[in-house]
Amino acid sequence: MTDKVILIVLDGLAYKVAEQCMGFVQALSEQGRATLYKVQCELPSMSRPLYETILTGVTPAISGIVHNQVVRNSNQKSVFSLAREAGLSTAAAAFHWFSELYNESPYNAVRDRHTVDTEQLIQYGSFYHDGQYPDGHLYLDAELLRRRYDPDFLLIHPMSIDEAGHHSGLDSSHYRNTTRKSDKELSEYLPAWIEAGYQVLITADHGMNTDKSHGGSLSEERDIPLYVIGDRFSHRAGCEPKQTDICGVICELLGLLDHRKSVTKDLLLEEELERSENKVITGMW
Repeated sequence: MTDKVILIVLDGLAYKVAEQCMGFVQALSEQGRATLYKVQCELPSMSRPLYETILTGVTPAISGIVHNQVVRNSNQKSVFSLAREAGLSTAAAAFHWFSELYNESPYNAVRDRHTVDTEQLIQYGSFYHDGQYPDGHLYLDAELLRRRYDPDFLLIHPMSIDEAGHHSGLDSSHYRNTTRKSDKELSEYLPAWIEAGYQVLITADHGMNTDKSHGGSLSEERDIPLYVIGDRFSHRAGCEPKQTDICGVICELLGLLDHRKSVTKDLLLEEELERSENKVITGMW
């Protein structure tokens, strides 16, 4: 079975702040419509390397995207490339680093800001290059892409939480209130996506520390949320997903049977995981 998937990457959102401040999404969890898992991000706990990890299932040390200034196309199989090989449609409302990883690099705002190109891995894109770009605008961009192009896979990536963390640090009202505001903006659209039957994953690339930064191995830098919403997930409390498994989970949901990516054993329903006789559920094929 093939499902449409929305992946939301809330840049810089630490697990404990998600649990405390994502009021709407936490309400869905209390209602049994969403499940929250704690995930440890890979190292270094930096944005561009972990965008690549989330979308490819490959750690930074292997991908070669080891810091934010590595400006080049990904050389790994990603959700975007595998979806395109299978004839599925893709879209992203995201920071321009995603365009550089999966479309053209370096980013050219005139050429790439609004992308409509069926030959690209991300066919339909609304990319921004200012970290101050409001989350409300970003979610509106994403909803426009969803309605206009009906993609099989949609990536949504707001930046304001990370910006607040760099400005004020983990233990600040600014950081917490920005998370609350982003949750409110998300609540404008998420009910309609759920009603339409999308399988939704909400996660972060990394967390934040009290030094107003990230990149190291502190728990507050590495512990991030993963909310899953949809009827293809098991919603089992004891499941322990890894950040490197998110790519494979999305590929499973999209029906990409030969994706060769690792998948957390208990995250999806059993029938989702038994469609291929020779699949190895944990680890790589």
